[in-house]
Parts: sequence; C-alpha cells; structure tokens
Amino acid sequence: MNEVMLAIQQAFTEASVMTFWEAIAVMLALAYLILAMRTNIWCWSAAFLSTAIYTILFWNVSLLMESVLNIYYMGMAVYGYWLWLQVPPEQQSQQHDVSSQLSITSWTWHTHAILITVTALVSVAVGYAMATYTSAAFPYIDAATTCFAVVTTYLVAKKVLENWLYWVIIDLVSIYLYFQKGLMLTSGLFILYVAMAVAGYLMWRKKYQHNVVAQDKISQQIISV
Repeated sequence: MNEVMLAIQQAFTEASVMTFWEAIAVMLALAYLILAMRTNIWCWSAAFLSTAIYTILFWNVSLLMESVLNIYYMGMAVYGYWLWLQVPPEQQSQQHDVSSQLSITSWTWHTHAILITVTALVSVAVGYAMATYTSAAFPYIDAATTCFAVVTTYLVAKKVLENWLYWVIIDLVSIYLYFQKGLMLTSGLFILYVAMAVAGYLMWRKKYQHNVVAQDKISQQIISV
C-alpha cells in the first residue's frame, strides 16, 4: 500500500515540475490531432512545431528512437502538407476546399497484413541493435512504437482510412512508455489520443463512405450518357 501511495505521490510531484515546453508541445499535438480528424491541412503546421519540441524532450530522457522519430515527423509534416494540396484527377474539374483536397482511401486487409509483418520484423531488428549498441531505455518497445509510427504517419499523409486503427495500438503502448519515463503530461495526452483515434476513424470512415457513394453516382451518370 505504501508503495502505491509513494508511486502516486511521485507521479503528482513529477507532474508539478513538468516543463513549460512539454505543455506547449502537448497543446500543439492536440491541435494537430483535432485538425487531422477534420482533414484540415493546417494540422501539419501544428505537427511540425510540436514534433520540433518533442525531439529535444525525448532526447533529454534517453528515448533515442522517439527523438529520431520526431525528426522524421517534422519532415512528414512538410510532405503531408504538400501531399494534401494535391488534387486527384477525378476532382480536378470540381470546386474543392484547400483543407480537404486529397481523397480518403482504404487499403485491403491483405495489404495491411503484409505491412504489419514487415514492420514488426524491422522493429525486432532495430530493437536488438538498440539493446546491444546504445543506452536507450526500453529498446524493443521504443523501436516498435517508432517503426509503426513511421509507417502510420505515411498512411496519414496518404489519407488511408485505417491509419487511425494503427494509432490506437501505438498510443496504448506509448502510454506505458512515457509514464515509465516520467512524462506524465504526455502520458495523459496519449490516453486522450486513444479516444480521439477511435473518433478519427469513425469520422474518416463516414467521409470515405460518402465519397464512395458520390463517385458511384458520377460513374453511373457517365455510363448513362
């Protein structure tokens, strides 16, 4: 019982000394997720600033792959912004909103199975290298969340519907990882992320289904003509 109370007291103590920059990074990360759920292109600006801060924070607590991951996130924020500006051929003759130009797509479960298998194997290899040659904390967990986050961020940039399901699993694992390293505010953020990832999936699926119906109607009109 005393150990439990001590752990709770330590958690509150660590939360009370949370850095100003982590709070800023958390707010920007939330802004990114909310905007991404709404398929608003400005989500990438919030992502760029948030990940720039987290790059330094994670390096300071020896989460080396998490730090490297956030450098990748910064690059993907630029790529995602550019990619979302692109207009699919079937939409080029239509009036479109700059915040949602690239259509949401869905990949087959067979494709996802291959992607998951390959990413898992890479994660094990990276985790082994980190455990052997670096001082990284939780090398295998750190490597797994990093490798899958790299893949999933690309899915977000491509507007693949199932990216949200990947984030649910990644976020659940990340909660444990950040809690163990004393990033209490970030741990709380990732609890919220899980719920928001589920909501994001439902919102994107609704838009995807709407787009499918709309494209079917256009195809039928073309055929009838």
